[in-house]
Amino acid sequence: MTDFLKNTLGLSPAVADALVVFIAVNILVAFVAGSAIFFIWLERKVCGRIQDRLGPTRVGGKFGWLQTIADGIKLLVKEDLIPGDADQMLFRLGPYIAFCGAFMAFIALPFADGWVAKPLSIGVFFMLAVMSTEVFGIILAGYGSGSKWALFGGMREAAQMVSYEVPMALCVLVPVIVAGSMDLNYVAKQQDWLWNWYVFHDPFTFVAFWTYFCCATAQCKRAPFDLAEAESELVAGFHTEYSGLRWSFFFMAEYGAMFAVSGIAVNLFLGGWNIGFLPNWIQAHMGIFANLLGVVVFVLKAWLLVFVMMWVRWTLPRLRIDQVMMTCLKYLLPISCALLLGVGLWQALMPVIVGRIFSIVLCALSVAALGWLVYTLLTTFTKLPSGGVPNLWTPTGSARRDLAKT
Repeated sequence: MTDFLKNTLGLSPAVADALVVFIAVNILVAFVAGSAIFFIWLERKVCGRIQDRLGPTRVGGKFGWLQTIADGIKLLVKEDLIPGDADQMLFRLGPYIAFCGAFMAFIALPFADGWVAKPLSIGVFFMLAVMSTEVFGIILAGYGSGSKWALFGGMREAAQMVSYEVPMALCVLVPVIVAGSMDLNYVAKQQDWLWNWYVFHDPFTFVAFWTYFCCATAQCKRAPFDLAEAESELVAGFHTEYSGLRWSFFFMAEYGAMFAVSGIAVNLFLGGWNIGFLPNWIQAHMGIFANLLGVVVFVLKAWLLVFVMMWVRWTLPRLRIDQVMMTCLKYLLPISCALLLGVGLWQALMPVIVGRIFSIVLCALSVAALGWLVYTLLTTFTKLPSGGVPNLWTPTGSARRDLAKT
């Protein structure tokens, strides 16, 4: 794009580079904000369906989108309060540092072949490094609020995030060793066909994907690891004293981090923007449409992983803080170290033909298992009564009359 601006508009290299950076930053900000709005709507619908909650399945128009808009307007016009005992500067600074840590990760995240704000040969390392700075905003928010509940939530979340970053980074190194590069664009390009996806490369990368996803869920403060927001103990954790727009920045950071860690998983394990069954020579003749298709495929894969995070949140109960730390230090950390050692030995000792056969067999078994799951779900729905799944929240008979009286 820089060459296009220089050659077509006659701009100097410095001005063209600055204009490209400005356009890329605005596109990323709009994407992060739009994704946060979409995820808020999606999470409300997911929790409503899984837990049979009346409100999310009924309120806000046909698809519930009006409720999200109403929430956004409420946050914009809500009074911005700062506690009297709070540190004025730290209290204001915390949400913005947390959001910047999650937003900067998108700078090195490729959405398609070459479609990245800033190509980096150490893209994985950069993303993990900048996302770890989110913890500073959380600590400042908890400490600067002048509340013991916010302080407890901030310290608890800092311990959790720092602990889970270690096994998560070790799991990231597993596909990096296979690819021989930390450039996410290069790693994704190596996974053109479905059986070339690194999740099927060997048993260690297969287990590393699930271990990484578990650590990423905890690193994003998602249930069952959301001990920083344990309402029964801490009211709301590190953001107890926040309201209005500053409160929304914490949730924009959380949803942005969810997409960022899902994007890393897609590029490292799930083929990136590659569909898995479309040859590269066909994509080469599609021009810009190949990249547009790649963006759609990449975003859908990342959204699917985000949906799984929401599914887990509204299905599993919350763990205690000692269980959260024990899961990381006693189980996930040794497992990730074993995976790192195992993939190194696999790369050094396993013949190429054996590795290729294993990846094809593992891919076939995974596709067969997925097909069986889809078939089971479809046959289960066909066996339901003609009315479908009974909706326990639909008021009928005397319940409707009681509601009318109220």
